[in-house]
Amino acid sequence: MKYETVAIIDFGGENNQTVARLVRGLQVYCKVFNVEGIADKLADVNAKAVIYSGKGDYAKSIQSLALTMPALDLTNRDASVDEIKTFLFDTCHFAADWQIENFVNDMVAELKETIGDKKALLALSGGVDSTVCAALVNKAIGKNLTCVFVDTGLMRLNEGDEVVRMFKEKFGMDIVRVDAESRFLTKLKGVEEPETKRKIIGEEFIRVFEEEAKKIGAVDFLVQGTIYPDIIESGTNSSAVVKSHHNVGGLPDVIDFKAIVEPVLELFKDEVRKVGLVLGVPENMVNRQPFPGPGLGVRCLGEINKEKLDILRQADFIFRDEIAKAGLDKSIWQYFAILTNVRSVGVRNHARAYGHTIALRAVNTVDAMTAEWVKVPYEVLEKASTRITDEVVDVNRVVYDITAKPPGTIEWE
Repeated sequence: MKYETVAIIDFGGENNQTVARLVRGLQVYCKVFNVEGIADKLADVNAKAVIYSGKGDYAKSIQSLALTMPALDLTNRDASVDEIKTFLFDTCHFAADWQIENFVNDMVAELKETIGDKKALLALSGGVDSTVCAALVNKAIGKNLTCVFVDTGLMRLNEGDEVVRMFKEKFGMDIVRVDAESRFLTKLKGVEEPETKRKIIGEEFIRVFEEEAKKIGAVDFLVQGTIYPDIIESGTNSSAVVKSHHNVGGLPDVIDFKAIVEPVLELFKDEVRKVGLVLGVPENMVNRQPFPGPGLGVRCLGEINKEKLDILRQADFIFRDEIAKAGLDKSIWQYFAILTNVRSVGVRNHARAYGHTIALRAVNTVDAMTAEWVKVPYEVLEKASTRITDEVVDVNRVVYDITAKPPGTIEWE
């Protein structure tokens, strides 16, 4: 797919993400690059203009690039919209051809060409990204797509049943459900370090898919719902790694597929949702709150086991239930519970109790690059806290996370 492109050259820092979203919002395609080997990268994407982003003294570095195309220097300052718009359209005369309808048509055509009459296996989680991927690939190759839902034991309460039913009823797709709870929990036994957990979960996903592919027959392509923030946050040479996403840093070096297909790799989360609507995916599914690929594995801190996961599932359900009862479910981007690796002294049945601490988190964001914590009404938090400590065994304390992103991340691991 070829669109008129702005190359955002990242000298380091977080501003590149903000700039990219502003440019995309003006219907101009852009990509973020680190400065190393930039000349070849610019030629590869046929960039029409560049924007410099970062914090530090880069004047000499910028001058040494000796680029002849139009450039906007946004190092060491915030990006101005009413400024970016002038640069893109008055100075560079971009055609604003980055439109979701164009992307859908182009991607369907590309998938048909890439996959052809071969078979593809899709890693289905039921989240927005994999749902939209399923709709895109289904439109392109139809029955040659098989969706595999791996029940890792790291899903929310009743989620496995809901996902399978939804895809069979709404899309009529072929879907295989794999019960792999004991397999994942065995691999994760004794593991506490967050990055290690993510990588274990990512590799085990791939191994399960390989095995299912062999049962189905010859499958050449694995479809994944990797999105652009996954790539950015997993690090470039000039920007730090925030975390390894299981769709990025968690993949093993050797996989038993001809290729991995990532239809929404170039999209931010809000763009993925728009693609879903264009494809006719029901609005309630498109606007479903995000759920991380590693599932509750990144919300159960410390070592993971079934007992802790069941506690977390119940607490998470209660919080989401109270948010929905208060009519806040459509106005909050993401809300969930975390089982912290902290126990504290409390009182239960008039006696000393030493129980788990549950943290609640609710955030609003457009693209998951930055996020603000939501000021959930005290009475809603109170109801959730009371229910959790009353109904969930071995929990005697509930706290609310009031950290923005940055400096925090949306997930805790």
